Amino acid sequence: MSVPILVVTGFLGAGKTTFINTLLQSGHGLRIAAIVNDFGSINIDATLIGTSAEGVIGLKNGCICCSLQGDMLRTLRTVMRQTPVPELIVVEASGVADPTGIIQSLMDPVIWQSARLQTVIGVVDATDAPHRMEDPLWQTQVRGSDVLLLAKGDCTTAEALSALRSRLSVAFRKTILDLSEAPSISALLELQETNRSFPRTNPVPDNRFAHAEWIHEGAIDLEEFQNVMSQLAPGLVRAKGFIRFKGQADMMLFQLSGNRATLARAEEGVDPVCRLVLIAERDKTGLDEAIGLLRRLET
Repeated sequence: MSVPILVVTGFLGAGKTTFINTLLQSGHGLRIAAIVNDFGSINIDATLIGTSAEGVIGLKNGCICCSLQGDMLRTLRTVMRQTPVPELIVVEASGVADPTGIIQSLMDPVIWQSARLQTVIGVVDATDAPHRMEDPLWQTQVRGSDVLLLAKGDCTTAEALSALRSRLSVAFRKTILDLSEAPSISALLELQETNRSFPRTNPVPDNRFAHAEWIHEGAIDLEEFQNVMSQLAPGLVRAKGFIRFKGQADMMLFQLSGNRATLARAEEGVDPVCRLVLIAERDKTGLDEAIGLLRRLET
């Protein structure tokens, strides 16, 4: 019997990793493989899901995690060689990616013999979606989903959330659920039976975004970092990474999405090195200057 696969898609900063972590920690009793397709060589999302030692690792909750390096078929073969074999595979698509390519790969008859695509879950940022309705990448991520999960609903008003639900329902005719009340894994696996709608067109080109990466082995000043990120934020679509500040023992997780930026204590076991990924629209990018500003913090 083939192993079911959940694909999780959504725009940059929508909340995909938060959703996957919620699934992994939900007391499901299953052995889950999480495959992460991040943007850039610093795979922050894979670290957030589980600290990777050699590509494929055992997590505390009994799950396994690996980066999507190379083609999907080779990655799945690596996962399926685990002993015991996973009972569920969760694939997190990059926020800059049209999931069509992943979906089409998973429909390959060779893959279907051991692992079958079951449900495509689209995570939608409730605060960002009203401004993304005309975005072709956002649209194809939503259209390729079987079910939509609204994230960050607590960051908007009840009226705005209700209006968004109505717009999404009329425009895309999808099952819409709140991330805060996400259904069980078994319920998600059943949703595809009546809501399957995979895109049949060519994928949206993946050259829209550019990224830059900053790594620093020392600690930096918190206030100076905040000042730099305030300068950079208007030109960025997304930023995420781990930062070590002077005078603090704990590593911090920094995330910027749109106009919202957060700093939170990172999980134990994170490598004590500053690692930051910056993502911007390619035609608006000033990423070289951004990295230059960050390097000034190293002194």
